[in-house]
Amino acid sequence: MDVGQMQRQWIDYTKSLFLEGFLDGQFLQLQQLQDENNPDFVVEVVSLFFEDSERLLKDLTFAIDQNGVDFKKVDAHVHQLKGSSSSIGAQRVKNCCIAFRNFCEEQNTDACLRCLQQVKQEYCLVKNKLETLFRLEQQIVAAGGSIPTELSFSG
Repeated sequence: MDVGQMQRQWIDYTKSLFLEGFLDGQFLQLQQLQDENNPDFVVEVVSLFFEDSERLLKDLTFAIDQNGVDFKKVDAHVHQLKGSSSSIGAQRVKNCCIAFRNFCEEQNTDACLRCLQQVKQEYCLVKNKLETLFRLEQQIVAAGGSIPTELSFSG
């Protein structure tokens, strides 16, 4: 596959992440902060998001599995996850966290457990999608190309 084909594939794949609701405009803003002085900026920020999310999901699982759930603690973890997912534009994870927080407020253990599973699933999906995107970027750069900087959503 030549560089032009890889770049088109990257553009199509990136567009699909927005059209399917995995990412929102915050991710585009993150990409705009990346330049030749800091070419790995997005990968580094997203990697921190992955590390943070894995820890928060583990803490959430532990907090919900306790007898007598501490909903304030659960809500604090969900609030953190919502903030970090929002900061990288992981829209579907953020939206799950919003619903999750409402169930924490209602102290609805069953609904919180369902939300936890949904948040874990959305997190795994967005993680896999972003890892695929980053692999495509590495292939483009390895082939001597550059990552397209303009995404047009028309057509």
